[in-house]
Amino acid sequence: MDLRTFLTRSPDLSDVACREGFAAQWKPRRLNKAEQVTRQGQPETDEYVLLEGCLTSSIGDPEGKEVCVGFYVGPCVVTPNIARTRDSESLVSIAATTDVSLARIDSDLLSNLMISSQSIRNWANAVLRDALNQKAEREWCLAALGGAERLNWFRQTFPSYEAMFAHTLIASFLGITPVTLSRLRARDRQGS
Repeated sequence: MDLRTFLTRSPDLSDVACREGFAAQWKPRRLNKAEQVTRQGQPETDEYVLLEGCLTSSIGDPEGKEVCVGFYVGPCVVTPNIARTRDSESLVSIAATTDVSLARIDSDLLSNLMISSQSIRNWANAVLRDALNQKAEREWCLAALGGAERLNWFRQTFPSYEAMFAHTLIASFLGITPVTLSRLRARDRQGS
């Protein structure tokens, strides 16, 4: 999908001239499978729209253990910069699990466009609200549900992702071990 087509999905960007001008500010970027969009601890000032492909975001600790904190299947907006950086430094690593096509824009440029255009401001605020809602839902899932219920929540929230992403990433995202996820999936197949 191209960026202009993606932006037409938003009722906030119904004005063609505004949408075209906005789309022209974004720059294309292609990545191969396993390449990183951002790296935890590195400078990061961009916003991204994933047009095609799949990405995951993760947080690593000093010992090298990584926890998956997000999945993206294009076309979609990647979690806004303000929610994944601190002092222009990335709090997460975002990696391609397939070849991907992205559009990127500098966060400061987007902020300036938001100031000058109510349509762009409404679009960006809706994107941020959606991202925060998704984070809150996952936090609720991790705090309130057991393993089987977490897997059911994942399946309802992210239909078909189970077939698209490595099960080790899904287990990490759900806060369970890969062995537990495997057992839950086997139990489902047996109808227990």
